[in-house]
Amino acid sequence: MNTDLGLLDESLVPEHAHDVKREAREFAEEHIAPVAQEHFEADDYPWEVLEAGQEAGLVGQDIPEEYGGRGLDIYQLLAIAEEFYRADAGIGLTLMLASFGNELVYDYGSDEQCEEYVRPVAEGDQISGLAVSEPQTGSDLAGMTTEAEKVDGGYELTGEKYWVGNAVEGDWLTVYAKTGDSEDRYGNYSLFIVETDRDGYEAEHIPEKMGMRASKQGHIVMEDCFVPEENLIGAEGGGFYMLADFFNHGRVVVGGHGIGLAAAAIEEAWDFVHDREAFNRNISEFQSVQHDLADMRTEFEAARSLNWRAAEKLHEGDNAGLWAAMAKLKSTETAVDCAERGMQLHGGRSILTERRIARVYRDVRIPVIYEGASEVQRNLVYRQSQ
Repeated sequence: MNTDLGLLDESLVPEHAHDVKREAREFAEEHIAPVAQEHFEADDYPWEVLEAGQEAGLVGQDIPEEYGGRGLDIYQLLAIAEEFYRADAGIGLTLMLASFGNELVYDYGSDEQCEEYVRPVAEGDQISGLAVSEPQTGSDLAGMTTEAEKVDGGYELTGEKYWVGNAVEGDWLTVYAKTGDSEDRYGNYSLFIVETDRDGYEAEHIPEKMGMRASKQGHIVMEDCFVPEENLIGAEGGGFYMLADFFNHGRVVVGGHGIGLAAAAIEEAWDFVHDREAFNRNISEFQSVQHDLADMRTEFEAARSLNWRAAEKLHEGDNAGLWAAMAKLKSTETAVDCAERGMQLHGGRSILTERRIARVYRDVRIPVIYEGASEVQRNLVYRQSQ
């Protein structure tokens, strides 16, 4: 791990989240950072890190205690996200996606569903995923075309899903599908638990991503994939509204993804310019370099403060959608800016793939898109500011 500039200090973090933040940092230093470059180059799934994370109680632990988890709140999840993504975004994403979709089950599903599906994830025996996006539709939740047709005893799902974490590795997924065709386009969707070994379910990896290569996303094709009626989560037609609330929570955590990446970029740039000389001077002595680092630090602190403020607003239920959108937008775009400045400060060395800054530069392009692209966040900020 590079120089610790105190970027992820505990001053903004509520006291009850300090312990889990330290757990996450120690885990990241021991299990993530040492193998990050290796997994990036190999483009493989870090099973051994995931298993270590499960054993350490840092995977899927937002799950309530009654179903085997630690019941971690938004502050604790944000603290973990910052630390994991500072060490490596690809492995960090794998660890955080291992329980993706569970929130919708334990928030809206039945006790029976939670016992059968959520508890094994909390106990590290299974991993899950969430299937929403489609090959031709990303952020338009009311424009998805995968259909769930009501049949005797359940539903048959037909359609495609794209960018699905654990589409291949997962034991089950929460799948978003169309169940109605009314004029109220927001009331036409529902959520289902779909086991990945069901007939009619086929998935393959999306190959050769430019960034976050230690995480795996898949392309799913479902053809008359039957699920029983008891696999419906909550009420039919409620899927859009469940997801809208779920993404408020997720966007604050994704803001933490950006914060961790920005911290990594600043640390790398700081170390490089203080260790390298040009024109008979240390690079750090040039005022333009100092100004770049000053701007990076300032924007980072602004983004991080906003992100923790958004966590507070979400926790209090105070206009959470607005604050989540602002936090996700600012934090992920700050990560892009810091990575670009860091690359420039590295000069020609920046394009060497063995450099951490090059890995960060690739990785930052992804959080500005997932959980709603920046353009979608700006729409939400405008609408919800009125």
